Amino acid sequence: MRVKDMPAADQPRERLLAAGPAALADRELLALLLGSGGKGTNAVELASLLIAHCGDLEAVSRSDAHRLLAVPGIGPAKAARVAAAFDLVRRARSAPDRPRITGSGDLAALISPALRGLGHERLVAVVCDHGGRVLRQAVIGTGGTDHCPVSVREVVTMVLTSGGAAFGLAHNHPAGNLDPSPADVEFTARLREAAETVGLRLLDHLVITDRGWRRVP
Repeated sequence: MRVKDMPAADQPRERLLAAGPAALADRELLALLLGSGGKGTNAVELASLLIAHCGDLEAVSRSDAHRLLAVPGIGPAKAARVAAAFDLVRRARSAPDRPRITGSGDLAALISPALRGLGHERLVAVVCDHGGRVLRQAVIGTGGTDHCPVSVREVVTMVLTSGGAAFGLAHNHPAGNLDPSPADVEFTARLREAAETVGLRLLDHLVITDRGWRRVP
């Protein structure tokens, strides 16, 4: 039976979307990479043949594309997809750890280089996952010597589209005054309220100058 002829609840793709990848067996996950079966075999059966040919899933992960081609039904496109997927996993595991924001000092240390020495205001956001690991750092506004026009909606939208769960902000005061302005305080309050509405967490909002930093209450 072809995979697409199975009941929807039994199809690997539908089960992954409904219950996550942990609900699938190795052969089913591999079948999703293969995309289709071979002559007389569906994708799940072909995945089982591939695992058996290599010995186990770990051996599949170490096999180059040419070894995979030895399995009937595995052509260049399928072999390349499988080899590419496992190499992406290796690269992700070997990538340097992302910095983590655990407090205001971490946020200030990360953003300060992008804000010091400027003659105009700039607002920078750091987007984090649930554990505080940094997903993205971005300049989201540039203004004049004493203001930086950015809307609450712009900030929240940027965090959501970046896949973040939490975020921190910092902006500079070119004149060197570390005291948050009334506009800074009011903007932070509105931003915190908007973030909570959509399930985000505002970690902190800082004012940064060439001589230090201060939290916006």
